[in-house]
Amino acid sequence: MESDAQEQLRILERAEAAPYISYPVTPWYSPVMGLWAAAMIGVFTWWRSNGALFVASLVVLIALEVAFLAWMQRRHGAMPMPGRGTPPKGIGAVWRGYVLSVPVVAVPVALAWWLVGVPAAAVTAFVVVTAGLAYYERRYAQAAAKVRERLG
Repeated sequence: MESDAQEQLRILERAEAAPYISYPVTPWYSPVMGLWAAAMIGVFTWWRSNGALFVASLVVLIALEVAFLAWMQRRHGAMPMPGRGTPPKGIGAVWRGYVLSVPVVAVPVALAWWLVGVPAAAVTAFVVVTAGLAYYERRYAQAAAKVRERLG
């Protein structure tokens, strides 16, 4: 009886972890998000000179992000994202690292913007966001593999 309860508990734990550990690798995600971040910063080139172009560009970029997130949600069924849900042990630490890395991305971009200008900030954003997301995805894949191994 006790082993049956333990097996049911393992089945439940595997089911709860499934959206977090069966998340497919998307190698194109990092550079695409790097381009999106660079474009978000690049639109500030028009901030003072052409308000309509600035606002229209922001609206288009935000709409692209919303459409992308909706597509990802449909593709994966459940979208593991920091701040949503309760991840299995091991993945939560990766999420905390993701959130804590925001200043690591923001500071060099802000410095490039302040010292050199918007184009340099856009290039910096592309490099830092692409590299940071590639690193995050690698760490996430490693954590998911460990959870899969632990759950059997």
